[in-house]
Amino acid sequence: MIRSWAVAGRRGTGPPAGEPRRGRARRGRDALTVFLAATALALGAAACGDDTTGSDASAASSRAATATATKDPAATAVTVFAAASLTETFTTLADQFEAAHPGADVKLNFAASSALAQQIIAGAPADVFASASNATMKQVTDAKLTAAAPTVFVRNSMEIAVPPSNPARIANLADLARPGVKVALCEEQVPCGATGLAALRKASVTVRPATLGQDVKSVLSLVQLGEVDAALVYRTDVSAAGDKVLGVEIPDAQNASTDYPIATLTGGDHQAAGKAFADFVLSSTGIDVLGKAGFGKPQ
Repeated sequence: MIRSWAVAGRRGTGPPAGEPRRGRARRGRDALTVFLAATALALGAAACGDDTTGSDASAASSRAATATATKDPAATAVTVFAAASLTETFTTLADQFEAAHPGADVKLNFAASSALAQQIIAGAPADVFASASNATMKQVTDAKLTAAAPTVFVRNSMEIAVPPSNPARIANLADLARPGVKVALCEEQVPCGATGLAALRKASVTVRPATLGQDVKSVLSLVQLGEVDAALVYRTDVSAAGDKVLGVEIPDAQNASTDYPIATLTGGDHQAAGKAFADFVLSSTGIDVLGKAGFGKPQ
């Protein structure tokens, strides 16, 4: 009597004893295949993930290197020592420089050129020096503190400043020598003092000043305050003062002028930024600002 495999296996989980269990073996092989395939896919995905992470890191490193290489050297602090007569123009140029170089911070120090030269020689950290005379700049170059040869960028000349009402009726240099006229001059070692004395010598006029100022701004302030009848200052300072003073022009035959050199220094912390600022002063933009303020072109 022949029994059916299906009927005989109905109660159990497989065929009768002695019959091969092909179904379970096949299912085992299929499970193993699926497991191996899943493992391979997981390993592949992990490898891809590692490649992506490495690629991203490489790209980030490349971007950082590029940013460093292309960083604006002027986008930092730069310290500028400048003659007092450059106060208004260099303040304007500093604002324009900072606008053109985001991150730049121009720190301005205005005083008499002779005082600034001594500060630099004494070790004061500065990136740029703009002097009102070649003589004071020479003190700094002789001390070997300039990164390159100075460049003359403008010229200035003298003018008589009087109060708006001109109470002493000053009309020329000779009037400064009249008895009772109180006159303020810059100290002789200061460029505005040396240039003023040169003009008086050319006019053959001897003046006994009522007071001597340490820089052109302090001398001009005495006129604005009404403490003196007149002062011998730069024509640009008379212009910058507006209606606070009245200017009396000096004929060219009697007038004297001074050159303004600028140089990058070796004692500062940001020499590249200093050069960038000096170049900006020497650019057409810088010369235009200075020209509008009354400075002349160097000869």
